[in-house]
Amino acid sequence: MSHVETELSSQPECWERSVELSTEHRHLLGAPGERLAVVGCGTSYFMAQAVACLREAAGLGETDAFAASEFPAGRRYDRVIALTRSGTTTEVLELLAHLRGSTRTTAITADPDTPVKNAADDLVVLAFADEKSVVQTRFATTAFTLLRAHLGLPTRKAIEDARTALAEPLPEGLAECTQFTFLGRGWSNGLAQEAALKMREASLSWTEAYPAMEYRHGPISISTVNTATWMFGSAPIGLAEQVEATGARWIEGRLDPLAELVRAQRLAVRVAAARGLDPDRPRHLTRSVVLTTS
Repeated sequence: MSHVETELSSQPECWERSVELSTEHRHLLGAPGERLAVVGCGTSYFMAQAVACLREAAGLGETDAFAASEFPAGRRYDRVIALTRSGTTTEVLELLAHLRGSTRTTAITADPDTPVKNAADDLVVLAFADEKSVVQTRFATTAFTLLRAHLGLPTRKAIEDARTALAEPLPEGLAECTQFTFLGRGWSNGLAQEAALKMREASLSWTEAYPAMEYRHGPISISTVNTATWMFGSAPIGLAEQVEATGARWIEGRLDPLAELVRAQRLAVRVAAARGLDPDRPRHLTRSVVLTTS
């Protein structure tokens, strides 16, 4: 069994532990009414998008999400939360250094013995969710669950649904598709983007992601009999029928969107195995992007 298979299978237990930690660290994760930004790179950026959307929708305050390299210079926030599994990503460390002394920062990381411990004002450590695989699964979803619980939003169903996502077989024939499209609405848009990234990283698949209502504005033209279109959350009225009319396969997201992401992680590993790929060591990727300056 690959590292990523072991790690993605442990997610329900990791999520339960993060819910417990959310109370302990509540003073580091943003108070209601504060203006927040959540930042990250790659997978962490997509988790940041989902968190920001959830927080605003819950009426807890203006919340933005940025790739760490694209944080807008001069914009003011009460706190910036950085998601960084390794604690070594160059863009995150540079942003935290830039914000030092002007904006309070919290880093959520898996490894406290890295440069991020000195770069951020506050640290939340999820060491139990650290990973050996280059491909992120449990750290990202555990950090998301920590923040989701902090917002006072229900997590129990997501944990139960994740166990279902791990136990039930994937839809027959899904792994044989040659193109995968993931769709989301609201906070599940970020999760759809992350599902697409997992498919690209682990299995080198042709994969795209879009807001569900945008899919009919052009992207649906790529759909063929070899396409699987997977909806995270409730689908817009009529979209399933329109996708099926193209000959593409429609996958209805019936579980909590975070649990649907677990199913997509499993699919990525399944497709990688079918193609003779090592999902722990994706092509051209490393566990952390550490840039050198000349």
